[in-house]
Amino acid sequence: MSSLSKRPAGAVVGRSLRHESAALHVTGRACFTDDLVPRTKDVLHAWPVQAPHAHALLSRLDTRAARDVPGVVHVLTGEDVPGVGDSGDSDDEPLFPTEVCFHGQAVCWVLADSLEAARRGAAAVRVDYEPLPAILTLPEAIAAGSFQGAQPTLRRGDVEAGLARSAHVLDGELEMAGQEHFYLETHAALATVEDDGTVLVQSSTQHPSETQAVVARVLGRPRHEVTVQCLRMGGGFGGKEMQPHGYAAVAALGAIRTGRPVRVRLTRSQDLTMTGKRHGFHARWRVGLDDEGRLQALEATLTSDGGWSLDLSQPVLTRALCHVDNAYWIPDVRVTGRIARTHKTSQTAFRGFGGPQGMLVVEDILGRCAPLLGLEPHELRRRNFYQDGQTTPYGQEITQAGRLHRAWDQVTRTAGLDRRRAEIAQFNATHEHRQRAVAITPVKFGISFNLTAFNQAGALVHVYADGSVLVNHGGTEMGQGLHTKMLQVAATALGVAPDTVRIAPTRTDKVPNTSATAASSGSDLNGAAVKDACEQIRDRLAQVAAQRLGVPAADVRFRDGVVSGLGTGTTVPWAEVVAAAYVARTHLSAAGFYRTEGLHWSSTVMQGSPFKYFAHGVAATEVEVDGFTGAYRTRRVDIVHDVGDSLSPLVDLGQIEGAFAQGAGWLTLEDLRWDTGDGEHRGRLATASASTYKLPSIAELPPVVHVALLEHAHEEGAVYGSKAVGEPPLMLAISVREALRQACAAFGPEGTVVELPSPATPEAVFWALQAARAGHGGGIEGGDGPPPPEADPEAPERRPQTETLLHQLGEG
Repeated sequence: MSSLSKRPAGAVVGRSLRHESAALHVTGRACFTDDLVPRTKDVLHAWPVQAPHAHALLSRLDTRAARDVPGVVHVLTGEDVPGVGDSGDSDDEPLFPTEVCFHGQAVCWVLADSLEAARRGAAAVRVDYEPLPAILTLPEAIAAGSFQGAQPTLRRGDVEAGLARSAHVLDGELEMAGQEHFYLETHAALATVEDDGTVLVQSSTQHPSETQAVVARVLGRPRHEVTVQCLRMGGGFGGKEMQPHGYAAVAALGAIRTGRPVRVRLTRSQDLTMTGKRHGFHARWRVGLDDEGRLQALEATLTSDGGWSLDLSQPVLTRALCHVDNAYWIPDVRVTGRIARTHKTSQTAFRGFGGPQGMLVVEDILGRCAPLLGLEPHELRRRNFYQDGQTTPYGQEITQAGRLHRAWDQVTRTAGLDRRRAEIAQFNATHEHRQRAVAITPVKFGISFNLTAFNQAGALVHVYADGSVLVNHGGTEMGQGLHTKMLQVAATALGVAPDTVRIAPTRTDKVPNTSATAASSGSDLNGAAVKDACEQIRDRLAQVAAQRLGVPAADVRFRDGVVSGLGTGTTVPWAEVVAAAYVARTHLSAAGFYRTEGLHWSSTVMQGSPFKYFAHGVAATEVEVDGFTGAYRTRRVDIVHDVGDSLSPLVDLGQIEGAFAQGAGWLTLEDLRWDTGDGEHRGRLATASASTYKLPSIAELPPVVHVALLEHAHEEGAVYGSKAVGEPPLMLAISVREALRQACAAFGPEGTVVELPSPATPEAVFWALQAARAGHGGGIEGGDGPPPPEADPEAPERRPQTETLLHQLGEG
């Protein structure tokens, strides 16, 4: 067992500690970026001037009237930029554009003494536009050949030969929607100029080092003149990995130009209309299976909706391609990816980072194929599971397939799926207008950044002379409990109580050159770096303690705040050893570092071993669908998820439950809508508020939720044997969509194939079950479904029943 994995006796990790900031959150004392504004003197407030077109050229920008508005101090334009006026990785995101590329894009920013003055100043700015044609949908982009970035292809074997030898060859299309992050805290930044001329930016960012780099580039300064701090975030979900940089740069630029602190904080409507979302995808596929339902070949083209610029679209697409197999062995594969350029917000990272979109393709395929083959969907999935020794299409060997099999069997057994399937069949036979179904789906998700260089982390740990410990690490806290886990790692490595340790806010001048808190790797990377720093200090302390205990340094043990030696009953309190070490002039600070070993990847040929390991999970979800309205409810979910030896079980259980709910929202409720008409509002986000964008609430969650962590799942080579948990559980929600598909099929004759749009809203489910009743596959992918009831010859007989039900609901 490696030292990285070894868990000492009496370890704090694995205990169910409360969240590090729990008391602060529930009492309202937790401080977020915008909470610093009242504590800062003479702050200026920034307000954007947003373009009313999806695509247009700026022909005139006149700020003179705005400068005359009382309270307005300055209007930031491209002329104010001393460095490079771009916030994108690919130099394709100008801060002050001359060509508008999405409805609501900021063309300049007004700075004023108050937010109201800034808003009035923005209204006074005169901008003339020359509207241009706008591409808004994936079908439009595909038809126009509007693409950007690389177009990678993932290959293995001979797809044509695989399809030729297949007993069954099917083809189809799938379009899946994007998703809004809808974090509680909108984007925020506060920039101040220090007395030495350097810039301090408080930012709600998942990637402080990259925010620092962008701000420095915009200001035309070296990075050591810019410090970025992230106190904590009120949610991120990937939406604050790349997107905060531009807002931080605007705040910093304003502070440099005016000499006063500048605050940027988006309203909810601005955040919704100006920031990127999960990528929508379109997939066209052909698949071959043998007579027993085993996959033989897959050919597919995946097109993502990148929006107006690249952002992180290329690595998102790469991860989608690498997860199109999910948990299934496919001998011959050819999957091509491409990124559409549309005139919408630049789509960005979102929990799962392309993995959910890739997995949904193969799960949709299997869900459609099962009835055509006369197989139960769960049996078709099980037959195609990976076995150890097989390799993924990109060449990484499968070594833990047994964990997925164990999780699948555990869910099947503990959820009583065999019994419940029989009960559901009986229910469906006796309820004409309500149908139930239970679906079980697996998850195999790779853990590590696609870009190998990002798989590193640093930490800085101080032990003070009184024995207290301060930990700085490069990860950011967005509510997910990373700081809690880092506290536990430090306490375990040093052998002290958790209340001995404090986690400092994340700052680029404490731990430099860090990676984003993303890719589910926050605990793996930062935990290993914290552990490294603590072990350096502990080894120095062991030398001091050895002299007092009369044992070799190798025999010194640190546990529960007490230092002891093997073979002796003498003990010394931790604080006394630290004090003695200080007197002996022992260095009580250490910089830790970690890099993930064993990774190799070529994005050119799409081959290698890009992941440290795979996280596995299985979920079984039962739903009930109303045949009159398409309304549905999730009755029960059973989950078994692989988190290795959990660092913090309560945190991990919360992550699994939250990820499942967020995934269910993406697949069933959250319906982003843009105005695609030809009117003056073309390209406007129609779902730009909480009143028009449906989020999952407690009412949408099942009344029965069983979540279990997979036992005997120690992960060798990971920090204390743990595994990542942030993203993988989101894909467990695919079981909800597959259960809805099966319930819709139950309204039709046996063998009915249901084509279900995504998101599977009640409207989409209604059209799908109507199509099933009519005896054909339901739903036009990405559209409004089959013709309305008036076009259905059976509709007049059913419509009065629907009207009666609605009348009764109205009376109720």
